[in-house]
Amino acid sequence: MTPNTSIRLSRRALLAGLGALAASPSFAARARLNIVATTGMITDLVRSVGGDQVAVAGLMGAGVDPHAYRQTRSDIVAMTRADAVMWHGLYLEAQMEDFLLDLARKRPVLAVADTLDPARLVAHEDYDGRFDPHVWMAPDLWIDCVPAVVDALTNLRPEAHDVFATNGSTFVAEAKALSAYAQDVLAGVPAERRILLTAHDAFGYFGTAYGFDVMGIQGISTESEAGLNRIGTLVDFLVERQLPAVFVETSVSDRNIRALIEGAAAQGHQVRIGGSLFSDAMGPDGTYEGTWLGMIDHNVTTIARALGADTPVGGRLGRLKAAA
Repeated sequence: MTPNTSIRLSRRALLAGLGALAASPSFAARARLNIVATTGMITDLVRSVGGDQVAVAGLMGAGVDPHAYRQTRSDIVAMTRADAVMWHGLYLEAQMEDFLLDLARKRPVLAVADTLDPARLVAHEDYDGRFDPHVWMAPDLWIDCVPAVVDALTNLRPEAHDVFATNGSTFVAEAKALSAYAQDVLAGVPAERRILLTAHDAFGYFGTAYGFDVMGIQGISTESEAGLNRIGTLVDFLVERQLPAVFVETSVSDRNIRALIEGAAAQGHQVRIGGSLFSDAMGPDGTYEGTWLGMIDHNVTTIARALGADTPVGGRLGRLKAAA
């Protein structure tokens, strides 16, 4: 073998090795933008817009209450090493807010829902100058968060703007289709039953969007207290209106809801749990209910069915795990 032949073979081996490295999952992961998101809803939105250009790590999984969540040491390490951090804002992650505001002085940090027009928001009942943060409950409001995510990712990777914009448009189209489904199936709930009573007041925007009176035992934040007087008042309301169902939430204790049911039973009115709703957290990662589309599909289908409307088996796309 001549020296030139040996050099050519070495170059081929080097190029082949580089090609294999570039194709490997670990290299692809490093090539993607490293984004840390707080809630499941923000994680899903960033993944939907970013596509294969981003690797998104969500801090709060299924069943985690963002109102009470505090960052861990591993969270802090992940956020300080990320290309960007995206959180919900509107005082949802109340226990993390000081840390996130401080981090924003050092690296790209976006409070996604803070970009919404305040004129479209509802004042927070417990904190002056704050707003109800549960904007993901209304698809027509949630899609207004998409442009902020597109812009934030574009600032990090300008050459991928068209990808982000196209993914954002796809997400908006799906959200609008979901909203149309919700309008259709919820219209089947009789007028006298259009009352949504849950563990805490997370469904205000949902009620406005779809014509429901919404009542929570606790206030907008799960940190607020539910007094005995409040429970007693709601028991009387359940009995007076003969409401057939109330709802528990996956990220909130069902203790107060069960106290309502027992109180109504003591007055001779049988009320049942209509289902478990996703309020401040989505379903398990990797499931349909672990996406924002699946979360809202589940909630809409569960509420409509429990309150007397006909709903398709499996929800809008037939993907729900079981009949809601």
